Amino acid sequence: MEKKIAELLFKKGLKIATVESCTGGLLSSRLTDVSGSSEFIHLNLVTYSNEAKHKMLGVKEETLKNYGAVSEECAYEMALGLQKLTGADICVSTTGIAGPTGGSEEKPVGLMYSAIYTKEKSETYKVLLPPETPRISMKEGFVNEVLEKVYTFLLFI
Repeated sequence: MEKKIAELLFKKGLKIATVESCTGGLLSSRLTDVSGSSEFIHLNLVTYSNEAKHKMLGVKEETLKNYGAVSEECAYEMALGLQKLTGADICVSTTGIAGPTGGSEEKPVGLMYSAIYTKEKSETYKVLLPPETPRISMKEGFVNEVLEKVYTFLLFI
């Protein structure tokens, strides 16, 4: 999927930036696995802590307090903050719970939110994978879902 994304980014002359939490850089790794990725990748960050999300991306403290880091609101603010920071054409965020610990009844292990932001359009997504999925498989599943969303998003811009 990352090769298809790279082809679309090259064809459209677009730069992408990513900011990850629960995927810990795996999305960035997959995108940079494509030869020539320096032509379409602007910047990739991992902001694992709430402090980093707030200080580096401008995620509001109120958002973190009221909705939590694992929320649609936080995913959106992460992608928006990344766009403000980088000016990249497309900004993608991930935030979630890869487990096996850290989940709750309200926000179970396997829950991830991501956002794709451009100046013209943005979308947020919720992914829920089986909680018994091993951590590395959970991260891979999250990234696969995000890559599918990015590809589809790119087809229509």
